[in-house]
Amino acid sequence: MSIKLNDRYQKVLDSIKEACDNAGRNPSEITLVAVSKTKPDEDILKLLKTGHKHIGENRAKALEDRMEAIKDETVQWHFIGNLQTNKIKYMAHRVDWIQSVHKKKALKEIEKRAKAEDRVINALIQVNISGEGQKSGCEPDQLEPMLKYAQNLKYTRVRGLMGMATFTDDPEDVRPEFRLLKKLRDEHLHLNGGAVELEHLSMGMTNDLDVAIEEGATMVRIGTAIFGERNY
Repeated sequence: MSIKLNDRYQKVLDSIKEACDNAGRNPSEITLVAVSKTKPDEDILKLLKTGHKHIGENRAKALEDRMEAIKDETVQWHFIGNLQTNKIKYMAHRVDWIQSVHKKKALKEIEKRAKAEDRVINALIQVNISGEGQKSGCEPDQLEPMLKYAQNLKYTRVRGLMGMATFTDDPEDVRPEFRLLKKLRDEHLHLNGGAVELEHLSMGMTNDLDVAIEEGATMVRIGTAIFGERNY
């Protein structure tokens, strides 16, 4: 018998609490983003009934379709996938968080589209913490000029950094990558001001949740542990 979605969700919440207890942190510091890729709208609606509000998608078209199908205005929609600048116009009317901003060009486009919709969009700057060429993200030395540019934006708020760690069977292998993201955030706190407020670190997924929280994550992106194995 398969485990019900609500039970899987509760198990993730319990894991977050346990990780926070071990790290001396308060679970209220952690925002859980449930990543629903390829799962039916029915599963999202079940999750929303628990009171959960943060839903993530990694494909622009999937996010657009999901936002159109689910009209609950209390949902916080997150785009977490590889960000193509020409796709921003399709999500700007409703997306709340774009977590994968890695170029000034993307910030400029978000600002343009958010202004046209007369709304503010939260952004996270994605940094390539794994060093893998296939992973998106700016290089650490590109972070400061992006943040300085973002300070003067009006419809885009840069709320922190996001990183995707190397996929590995041993979460300890990626501890240095999470530690790097926090170090970069801390080193750039002096740029807080205007539209920049570096309060969030989005890092950690199903397989490395505990280590990410120990290293300072404020957002974790969990899919499989909540929704079950992906449908391809």
